[in-house]
Amino acid sequence: MTQSLSASSESACTLLRPTNRPVKRKRFSVEQIVAVLKQAELGMPVADVIRQTGISEQTFFRWKKQYAGMQSDQVRELKQLQDENARLKRVVADLTLDKAILQDVVSKKWSGPR
Repeated sequence: MTQSLSASSESACTLLRPTNRPVKRKRFSVEQIVAVLKQAELGMPVADVIRQTGISEQTFFRWKKQYAGMQSDQVRELKQLQDENARLKRVVADLTLDKAILQDVVSKKWSGPR
């Protein structure tokens, strides 16, 4: 009797154990995001829009906050500018670090071989 009880409790534990698989994320193109926002602007209820596209309400309102009133080409240009800005920030950070290292080296007194 204890064997059947332990076997059933093991199967119950495996059924209740959460999976370790990551949630699959969808990537939407600029055109798709603009189309979703246009549907909502044209009067389709937000609940229907998010159900059809498979996104959360939070994602919809974040898109609306970022891209409201923009056309596809404007959103694409915005994304390109954001990418370029991030790249330039990395370049500035690298150059600032290089400058700090060089200043540290120059400021130290080197007592190398004479």
